Amino acid sequence: MNSESRDPRIPWVPLLGCHLRVAGVYFDAVRVAGPHGRDVAEQFGELTGGDPGPVVLERDGRRAAYFLVAPGSTGNRRWPRGVELLTGQAGQNRRCYVGVPALGGDTWPLSWYSRPAPDGRLVHTALLHAVLCAMAGQRSPWVARC
Repeated sequence: MNSESRDPRIPWVPLLGCHLRVAGVYFDAVRVAGPHGRDVAEQFGELTGGDPGPVVLERDGRRAAYFLVAPGSTGNRRWPRGVELLTGQAGQNRRCYVGVPALGGDTWPLSWYSRPAPDGRLVHTALLHAVLCAMAGQRSPWVARC
């Protein structure tokens, strides 16, 4: 892909349509399938004052929500059931790809629940983990006790 086909403010966002990005380069992704993914996106959005970081929604198939997090930040955590990690650590003969929609225009079947910020900030992994654990009825070991 040449530089003319990417958003100049955010290099991993395409100007048009949707493109696949290799996990582990600009971000990893935490995928939550089905309506639960949208519920998590809404809860996380409320918790962060409407600024959760980049979250992509899938409008067909599994109807998943993809929370874009810093590369390598998902390890050493036990994630709740139903959560899939798309990381650069997938293995020697396997790569994970994440679909990324443009900021405007026809991007079916993907859309932004929360658009990426030009400053490059991603979803806060430990906070997302805590929300997912709380919604699953588990205690996150990454959150300090009050």
